[in-house]
Amino acid sequence: MAISNALWPFALVVGLLTLTPGLDTALILRTSAVGRRRRAWGVVLGIQSGTLLWGVLTSLGVTALFTASHLAYVTLRWVGAAYLVWMGARMLRDTFRGLPATGTDDSALLSGTDSFVGGWRQGALTNLLNPKMGAFYVAVLPQFIPAGTSHFTMGLLLASVHILIGLMWSAVLVGFARVLHGWLRKPQARRLLDRITGTVIAAFGIRLALGD
Repeated sequence: MAISNALWPFALVVGLLTLTPGLDTALILRTSAVGRRRRAWGVVLGIQSGTLLWGVLTSLGVTALFTASHLAYVTLRWVGAAYLVWMGARMLRDTFRGLPATGTDDSALLSGTDSFVGGWRQGALTNLLNPKMGAFYVAVLPQFIPAGTSHFTMGLLLASVHILIGLMWSAVLVGFARVLHGWLRKPQARRLLDRITGTVIAAFGIRLALGD
């Protein structure tokens, strides 16, 4: 009974967080909309792999040590911010130069070949290089662990709820993106989407860098 009483409020909190438009939404929509379905699901599962790892580390108490270290937090924040700004800037640069966003390495994380592994790597890096995910789990997860339950087991259960909600919402986003695919056959539409997505990604990176 105590476990179910904790699961539903936690599901509500992370559900609202998941539905809030943000970086994950932009990445999934853009990758799916340009027809990279395998890469899009790689991005989805990469993001959820990062969520699972944050849940495991929080349940083990590791992230509490991480957030207590100001140097570690700031270092990861700047690395994550630089990664996002770089990724967004490359997308914007290619649209203004009239180049297709293609490639075989990290320059093709948002387009290029339809690679599941490449998408997974991009999603996982984006999630794990965001220290605010760790701070969120440290601040929120313990509040939903009932007294007398296994901290590790309950933490994994709560993280699994977060992942399940994320997967369901991602399926909706991937399905919706298929509607945009025909429109994106037009080069002007493709450039517009790339500019919007690149701006969103770079803005998240700048916001992360300037955050407290």
